[in-house]
Amino acid sequence: MESPSPAAASPGAPTVQPGSIVGILAFAGIVAALTQTLVVPLIAQLPTLFDTSASNASWVITATLLAAAVSTPVAGRLGDMYGKRRMLLVSLVPLILGSVVCALSSSVVPMITGRGLQGLGMGVVPLGISLLRDVVPAEKLGPSIAIMSASMGVGGALGLPFAAAIAENTSWRVLFWVVAVLAVAVGALILALVPGDRPADRPAGTSSRFDLPGAIGLGAALIALLLAVSKGADWGWGSATTLTLFAAALVLLPAWGWWELRLSDPLVDLRVTARPQVLMTNTASVLVGFAMYAQSLVVPQLLQLPEATGYGLGRSMLAMGLWMAPAGLMMMAMSPVGAKLSAAKGPKVTLAVGSLLIAAGYGLSVPLIGSGSPWSLLIVTLVCNSGVGFAYGAMPALIMSAVPQSETASANSFNALMRSIGTSFAAAVIGVVLARMTTDFGGVPLASENGFRVAMLIGCGVGLAAAVVAALIPVRTTKAPLQPAAAAPDAPQPSPAKA
Repeated sequence: MESPSPAAASPGAPTVQPGSIVGILAFAGIVAALTQTLVVPLIAQLPTLFDTSASNASWVITATLLAAAVSTPVAGRLGDMYGKRRMLLVSLVPLILGSVVCALSSSVVPMITGRGLQGLGMGVVPLGISLLRDVVPAEKLGPSIAIMSASMGVGGALGLPFAAAIAENTSWRVLFWVVAVLAVAVGALILALVPGDRPADRPAGTSSRFDLPGAIGLGAALIALLLAVSKGADWGWGSATTLTLFAAALVLLPAWGWWELRLSDPLVDLRVTARPQVLMTNTASVLVGFAMYAQSLVVPQLLQLPEATGYGLGRSMLAMGLWMAPAGLMMMAMSPVGAKLSAAKGPKVTLAVGSLLIAAGYGLSVPLIGSGSPWSLLIVTLVCNSGVGFAYGAMPALIMSAVPQSETASANSFNALMRSIGTSFAAAVIGVVLARMTTDFGGVPLASENGFRVAMLIGCGVGLAAAVVAALIPVRTTKAPLQPAAAAPDAPQPSPAKA
């Protein structure tokens, strides 16, 4: 475990203020999130750039998704075992290497390899959130978690205009060189300024044994499930490949669960995960992940479709990114508000309010689609992402107040995985809706106006479902949550959370 006080990274170094630590970790989250939207402006060009099919080029997206899903719970467990700061630095290594490999790629195979390596670095955000519990004073922990959680949205939103501007004005390779340089800068800042590991201070109960069979089993099950979900539309939902992958996931997941329950030091402690507060928070996380991502699939298309359709706005890729960027910044702006609400009413209330805001944003979109103004869609994304900012800040607080200190990183990483699964299902469901509900536009089938409305209504329904689940989370009121494992003697103690 890391030193519990915001001390310097090494003996004799100047004391680093908690705000600086939070800023560095949030910067790390933004850089990691950039990789998710980095290739969006390149999707249409990839087959030409690498002389390959559109189907092969789509693996540039899928490889990152799969690598992130497999590596995130592993990084969390290793963070609990060997130190979260240490694993943060380790996670940046494949992110840097992957960026360099992509920048140097001249064919699709090394590009896919590089994107897979980038996906291995996606444990940065849950590790950073967990590290905050060890290095930030208790009274500043809630706002710090909210800011760190919002970094994913900020990075994802800023990635679109950033990538589009570079892709339109210079070589696409510059995108990956910039990310590589930023990741190196993050590593240097963490190494120099973020408090270091003190293995002797690890909480009691932290095992030194790594569950390799559990990691392999979970990885195989997730790959089978996410491949089927993400590629089902291309392969056919009734194809032998898709059905075989779903069947494999149905077999592997229970087998993995049986194995984990046999161990005293599992990769994921399912007994802790089954606690009502943790289980229902993770369930809400799947729903919030779905609701967050659905509007990210719909609004960019509406902004870019031709005006002649009657509902498209005819904006360029760069303009679309600029219209989407304020929504990501709104997540960061609303995170302190969500933290104050959590301090006053408890993170359960913040999660429920955030989910209702997401649903309200989707509800607003239904009459505004086809209005002919990008301002209406900007309002939709601002409201939705305000809700996401509330929800993303509340979920780690709920998780960390219900798990042992020795499993903080593992539990947060599993929660991040749940959100990722939600976004994967959103891509599949919304993709099916927009593919089935089409209109003919000059001989080309395009998603229809009604298709977009149905997609947004689905997002609204999922947001409402998340609010219901959040309202039912049974939060304990007798235990002070989010307390650093070994607070300094003169450190103020947190007051009990409210339900």
